[in-house]
Amino acid sequence: LKMSWFWLYLPLHLLMATSLFHSIKAPTTSSQQSFKTDLSNFYHSLILADGKETTVHLLKDIPKRYYFVLEEGRVLAPFSITVTPCDVPIEWSILVYKSPPGFPGKETPGDRDTQEVSKSQKAASMVSTIFNYKGNSVETYMGMSSHSALYLLEFLSTERDTHITVYLTTDTTSGHLYPELPTDPRIDVIGVGHTTVTLTWKHSPSVLQHRESIQYCLLVNEKHNYKSLCAAETAIRSSGMKLPPTLALSLSPYLLEPQQVMILSTSELSIINKVSSGEVRQVCMGTKNTYTVPNLSPSTQYYFDVFIVNLLTNASAAYTGTFARTLEEPEPKVTELKDGKVIHVVLDGKKQKFYSLQYQARHKKIHFTFQLCRGQIRVHITRNGKTVASENLSGLRYLSLKGKLLDIYLVQLRSTEESNSSVKVQASPHFHKPLFPLLPESLKIKSFSKLRTCRSVTVAWLGTQEESKYCVYRKRIEEDQIWKELQSADRCSGPESRHKSEKVLCKYFYDLDLQRAVTTETIKGLEAGTFYLFDVYLFGPSGIPVRYHSKVVKTRKKC
Repeated sequence: LKMSWFWLYLPLHLLMATSLFHSIKAPTTSSQQSFKTDLSNFYHSLILADGKETTVHLLKDIPKRYYFVLEEGRVLAPFSITVTPCDVPIEWSILVYKSPPGFPGKETPGDRDTQEVSKSQKAASMVSTIFNYKGNSVETYMGMSSHSALYLLEFLSTERDTHITVYLTTDTTSGHLYPELPTDPRIDVIGVGHTTVTLTWKHSPSVLQHRESIQYCLLVNEKHNYKSLCAAETAIRSSGMKLPPTLALSLSPYLLEPQQVMILSTSELSIINKVSSGEVRQVCMGTKNTYTVPNLSPSTQYYFDVFIVNLLTNASAAYTGTFARTLEEPEPKVTELKDGKVIHVVLDGKKQKFYSLQYQARHKKIHFTFQLCRGQIRVHITRNGKTVASENLSGLRYLSLKGKLLDIYLVQLRSTEESNSSVKVQASPHFHKPLFPLLPESLKIKSFSKLRTCRSVTVAWLGTQEESKYCVYRKRIEEDQIWKELQSADRCSGPESRHKSEKVLCKYFYDLDLQRAVTTETIKGLEAGTFYLFDVYLFGPSGIPVRYHSKVVKTRKKC
């Protein structure tokens, strides 16, 4: 009874195959048993849709089967099957089940004995493998079929769980799901620089026919080439990222992860994925077939893949990938440091390049002084090729190093932020003649809230044990300008950059007891409810000033 219900729900094509099997009533031989086993595969198979790309998920070592039969009434029908592995290599094959001559029909009892052996032999010949492939390339099989044949596709992954796409079509005359590749699908490298690679490729015939719905997308990475776009997207996801499957195809800037950076220009969309193995860039450039890849690292090998993408169907075809190694970065220009001479270095944060200074020691002990003027800077110092110091600079920094006569010191400076940074550098063997004044424990300016009035503000700052000159400046400022003013302040600039009207006073003071080396000043003549920026400059014996950290104070609105 259960089998009767089973037959009711079998598809028509399966019933045909089952009838074909039961029409043969031969002794059980090994060939017939094999045929019976193969035919039973249909009972656990799915119908493969015609004219539609199907995504198939495969579990490791578990085969998955699909079958199809072409429409009735056609003696010979062309068809094609395209399989795209999206990760590891897979095995797949096509089996065909053909009906025997004279089927369907009835046999007389006398015919059975004479034809029994021949039918047994024919049973095995009705099942044949017409295509077999193992690998991770995109493969297409094209063939002709009769309406009396059934086809079984079997897929197997032996490495790990994966997924593939399968496309069956019987309409081989009008249009294609996949864009068409040129007869020569290679990518040519026509230019290589330190940070750029220029590529070109031949136009796809699909671009000439459907320019509005076709575009090129380029993939750049440091690992290897990819044979399909879905293989590339799978690799990005396996690196720990959530990449929308149609992100590069639909050009939709949604669901970007923190590791992704989107760069949109007039005609290009670039998505940079930060993964553990380096950057993976996806750049879609419309129908241009020449592109210069910017912002690469010197002396690095990159792999380039170009995909022609149909924006209406999200189907794609891959050009033959290529690779290129960027040129080695030229030796950076080295500036010589001379005893006691101050060098002002401005660093471009966007290029992230090192600025190199060289100093040859004429004494065993050397003193380096760094005054950070703007931004954030990292310093790296080597002596005869060996690292002796490496740190981020903050404010004013002294480094004393001991070595041998004629040691070669190389000082490398680099901005650690995208905006420009600057620093003043001095090397000298004479620490008793410092370029900068003796500094207090803190360069902060303190204001006293309780002493604020509508017309005055009281501020205080620390001094040193050395008598020095201190000058106070004030500047009226709007509330929405405070952050910008504090961020853009040049901590190396002196009072010469200030307007004369901003100067409040200059005074000398010191105290041998550091606990008492504090001074206060009440600045009068201010306006009520107004923000003011206060600066203090400290001058040492050399006359070069050190600027305290700026302080913003608001006078009381009502008194």
